Amino acid sequence: MSFNTPNTEEITESKTREDIREPSLFKVLLHNDDYTTMDFVVEILIYVFHKSAEDATQVMLNVHRKGVGLCGVYTYEVAETKVDTVHRLARENSFPLKCTMEEN
Repeated sequence: MSFNTPNTEEITESKTREDIREPSLFKVLLHNDDYTTMDFVVEILIYVFHKSAEDATQVMLNVHRKGVGLCGVYTYEVAETKVDTVHRLARENSFPLKCTMEEN
């Protein structure tokens, strides 16, 4: 009599594949206000989010015209760091620029 039992290696490999999930992604957004200059927003987008001058200007115009602009989509830790960096730089330059993150 013979039994068809999978070997231990196959079971472990299968279980490992099931446990691996892609990390959740978060959108980082800039919000319009009446005090932060457009030039400062562009500088933030270039420095913190590594946008080209052209892309930074486009996002800045979205912030200005639509009230919010998408800076990028990142893992939780990266998004959180970018939000904190924007807030720190804004405070250091006396701007009330608001930056948030939300699950994608």
